[in-house]
Amino acid sequence: MQTENRMFDDLVRVFNGAAGTIAGMTREAQAGMHERVKDWVGGMDFVSRDEFEAVKAMAIAARDENEALRARIAILEAAAGPAEGAAGAPDAPFAEGAPPEHG
Repeated sequence: MQTENRMFDDLVRVFNGAAGTIAGMTREAQAGMHERVKDWVGGMDFVSRDEFEAVKAMAIAARDENEALRARIAILEAAAGPAEGAAGAPDAPFAEGAPPEHG
């Protein structure tokens, strides 16, 4: 009976050693893949979240300023009168919010 126990004990030790080795190999493989993906994505020249938010804020500010200037131009054109505004402009002003067409 004792030889069977010893044989099972040795077999359990072998399996435990193999499981530990496999677990270590899995951790190494995951770390290696993580580094490869990190290097690959890092080489793609993506912008950071902070840079994106800064440019987004600048675009919002520019849009707000553009709308304020449109309103100011409309007030100035209304104050100048319809005859001066139509005769002074070579092209008809473009629709509100739509950019002029470039051909």
